[in-house]
Amino acid sequence: MYYICETCGIQYDQSAQPPVTCKICTEERQYVPIDGQSWITLEDMIQSEKYRNEITKVETGLYSIHTIPSFAIGQAAYVIQHNGFHLLWDCIAYLDQATIEKLHQIGGIDGIALSHPHYYSTQVEWANEFNIPIFIHEDDKEWITRPSEKIIYWSGERKELQPGLCLHRLGGHFKGGAVLEWTAGNNDKGILLTGDIIQVVKDQNWVSFMYSYPNLIPLPANKVQEISERVKTMKIDRIYNAFQGVIKSNAIQIVEKSANRYILALSGKWFET
Repeated sequence: MYYICETCGIQYDQSAQPPVTCKICTEERQYVPIDGQSWITLEDMIQSEKYRNEITKVETGLYSIHTIPSFAIGQAAYVIQHNGFHLLWDCIAYLDQATIEKLHQIGGIDGIALSHPHYYSTQVEWANEFNIPIFIHEDDKEWITRPSEKIIYWSGERKELQPGLCLHRLGGHFKGGAVLEWTAGNNDKGILLTGDIIQVVKDQNWVSFMYSYPNLIPLPANKVQEISERVKTMKIDRIYNAFQGVIKSNAIQIVEKSANRYILALSGKWFET
């Protein structure tokens, strides 16, 4: 059986019994529920008839995929359609025949790229179904729970998947944490898909940055400044995060002002308490 952790949604390699612990959840960026670890399989999820995936056209060339009701972390995945190349950005655990058929109806997918380990989910199931590669930064290789020959580990600070479709390693939340720059998106103004390497917050005029979101562990000021400087080099005007949060325009300026506020808060210069 290929067991899935019900807290983080990550699928493990084949075993007769569920793992004792989840290496993702027992690490300080995640958490183990008070009631302990629980496990399920994709087959059990499908047979329960509890779940379905909703695929929504967000804008030209961009679709979101999310599971109803929410499962595990509850992130959305995205399909980017760029010059005949269709990329699945990040991944979700639930995959059924209805999802597969719908994806074929909109042109299928040609590859998967991941922002960081919390969204690896059942990526190997997706890659096997569509016979496509998975792109993961080599700095996060240690977090792979289900190895596969489909996984391609990339290195360095950037990887161009297609002209105008580029992965950037920003680090931060995870050492290999990546974002996806899509220059043709948003009527050629550019879109950045960030997972939660850069997090769109409730006030969608701001973003934030964290080492751990559930445990509220911040990033150091120098890393936040570095992320902001890297974003300035990109051709983008809009941001989508993993939870369908959107910075609709002026993305570079919003990342910069958010980074400045964050750094001032860390240094004790923004407010007194």
